[in-house]
Amino acid sequence: MARRISLREFQQSLSERLISARKGEGGNSLLGIESGSDELPGGSRWLVDLTDSGEVVPLPPLTPAPLTKPWFAGVANIRGALYSVVDFSAWRGGPPTPRNADARLLLVGARHGINSALLVRRALGLRPRDSMRADGKVGAGGTATSDATTGSTAAWAGGLFADPEGAAWTQLIIPALLTDPAFLDIAL
Repeated sequence: MARRISLREFQQSLSERLISARKGEGGNSLLGIESGSDELPGGSRWLVDLTDSGEVVPLPPLTPAPLTKPWFAGVANIRGALYSVVDFSAWRGGPPTPRNADARLLLVGARHGINSALLVRRALGLRPRDSMRADGKVGAGGTATSDATTGSTAAWAGGLFADPEGAAWTQLIIPALLTDPAFLDIAL
């Protein structure tokens, strides 16, 4: 039987591994997140390279921003720094992410000089890169690179992968996401 650990221990371990990845020591793992449903472009499971990902934090109170698109969840104060928060599911054309105890913010832009965060359904932990196999046949309907917000091919949706259990994953390319004009245009 697997050893049970507390949420605090899990978050501490994940934080330490994210720090080591930023130092170039964690190139063998990918961060798994869940957002939206399998019917959305790219599916519900996403892989983020640890060198591009930031911290994963529990959902803090969000301050709504007037005159913004519905997928812009608001602004969060994380240790004194303000982050713009995008609901990743809603941005891709899906239902809003439930704001419950499982919801997380993935701070994605700090490394690139942008205080941006993605609101996701939950963090699924680290996945060994060598356990994922490239698979163009996984995923629900359509391709992973179809962008529902613009109808065009999305550079931020990378390759399709399958884990050892056969679950479908899509790579999320953070630098491309942060420069996507549809992602940057939050005004109504």
